[in-house]
Amino acid sequence: MLLTATVVESRPLRYTPAGVPALELVLEHESQVQEAGQARRVNFQTQAIALGDVAHMLVDVPLGATLEIEGFLAASRQGSSRLVLHIQKARSSYPGSGSATV
Repeated sequence: MLLTATVVESRPLRYTPAGVPALELVLEHESQVQEAGQARRVNFQTQAIALGDVAHMLVDVPLGATLEIEGFLAASRQGSSRLVLHIQKARSSYPGSGSATV
């Protein structure tokens, strides 16, 4: 899954019981697509998590930064209907930063 989104919330970096760095984010996506020949506006927020090197790369990304994300959706826990975006690769850009990819 590919997605461009804005960081609207970032929680402090934490570590899993196995010692893997984990960063939880809330992302907002807004775009316009064609559906059945009609323009449709798409706007949503989603929970996301980055693990390992990707978590380290994103820990200093400021609120409002734009991310180009590659990842997958999975249930937040077994049996849950709530989905979380698992970030596998990310490219960030924001004023004054240039860009970085992990």
